[in-house]
Amino acid sequence: MRLTGQEWWALIHGMLLGGLFLLAFAGGLAELYSLRPRMVTAQGIRMRMLRLKIGTTTMAVAAWLTVITGTWIVYPWYRAKGPDSPRSRLLASEHTAGWHEFAMEWKEHVAWISPILATVVVFIVFYYGTNLIRHERVRRTTITLFVLAFALAAVAGLFGALITKVAPVA
Repeated sequence: MRLTGQEWWALIHGMLLGGLFLLAFAGGLAELYSLRPRMVTAQGIRMRMLRLKIGTTTMAVAAWLTVITGTWIVYPWYRAKGPDSPRSRLLASEHTAGWHEFAMEWKEHVAWISPILATVVVFIVFYYGTNLIRHERVRRTTITLFVLAFALAAVAGLFGALITKVAPVA
């Protein structure tokens, strides 16, 4: 099996960066959740904070790389001129036009909120550090922002997979 350049970029954009994003989210969320006074020992704080910083930073970087590769590498192929472009194929039928009108709009615009929120989480984690253990409200707000960043990216990823199923870029 051989992959074209477009297929490689779609694979990097969706599977590689998306998979890294999922793993970093799982690790970051587990560490944020476990930052409770009764669950943290003095010895474990240092390692837990290191894992939290690595997990949240990795998620933010993966989110930025995913939207950047999607916007400037994969998306232009979707929008290519001509009747065989994925965009033209979706808009050609009233049954699939909604995929362009809603799903691609989400991917084009709303998906950019995910890396912004993930970056906010990284800032909070580095700014507050171990004080997140004492500040329950800040920790819960951070978890909420982290989950929201994940949810927005997950919807964009789902839409991308479904659109690719109907009108692949390659």
